[in-house]
Amino acid sequence: MGRKFDYLGDVEAFVAVVEHGSFTAGAVALSTTASVLSRAVARLETRLGRQLLQRTTRRLGLTDAGRRYLEQARSAFSQFEDAGREVLGQEGELAGRVRLSVPTTYGHYRLPPLLARFAQLYPQVQVALNITNRNVDLVAEGFDLAIRLGHLPDSGLVARKLEDAPLLLVASPQYVKRMGAPQTVEDLHHHVCLPFMMPSTGRLAPWIFRDDGRDRDWVPGSRFEISDDVLGVVSLAEQGAGICQTYEFIVRDRIQHGRLVEILPQLRGRSRPFSVVYAPHRHQSAAARALIDLLSNPGG
Repeated sequence: MGRKFDYLGDVEAFVAVVEHGSFTAGAVALSTTASVLSRAVARLETRLGRQLLQRTTRRLGLTDAGRRYLEQARSAFSQFEDAGREVLGQEGELAGRVRLSVPTTYGHYRLPPLLARFAQLYPQVQVALNITNRNVDLVAEGFDLAIRLGHLPDSGLVARKLEDAPLLLVASPQYVKRMGAPQTVEDLHHHVCLPFMMPSTGRLAPWIFRDDGRDRDWVPGSRFEISDDVLGVVSLAEQGAGICQTYEFIVRDRIQHGRLVEILPQLRGRSRPFSVVYAPHRHQSAAARALIDLLSNPGG
């Protein structure tokens, strides 16, 4: 009777090539050569009778079959790792690798202390952190988890809310001294507002208020249109360029140190949710589950 899983090395080669973006980078990770990995992937494709990778001179891409196979292969390898840790028992340290994508707001202002604590609790776990304002495709791009902003559409992903982040308006003391402080939403028409252009729609994000007990959405107009990195509105406001709306956790220290002041505090009361999401049909490693638990219960 022959070995049933004698091709697992070819599967590992395929996963390494995809995760590292090229045969060359995958070969470095596995301490081998690009030609060895190329032959391994070709053998795997022959065995399956399907093309897994689309090879061009500039980049590698996954076929639909390759995307499905990659997801299952990662899940299988995660279960192998979990099985090993189970054999080690309670004495064994949690180990593995977690790929996490987060927006710039969370990546710079919320996540660092949480990841520092996670690293202390699980020193054998490697976290591959991607900070971007683009919504990555978790399955196609090989991410275990992502943190997303806002009310999530029915995407088929599992979401666990992390927090409702309060919003407020801010400007620099220099701006207020030069232009005065608005007293109502209508007064904002006479001020320099710093809106953010949403990458998903190409439209300016509305500012959201609670005005006299009612929710109100207001679209600012301005000579500035900031796109891609929402933190740009805060940097411009701090330099006296105008007024912006942002999350309290981003500007709390700036307000305490006098670099920014709150505008129209009576319009506070609205927030936007942040959630951690993952694919429901994908087996989560013990390391990924531990990170989800810490993100969801940072004080636990």
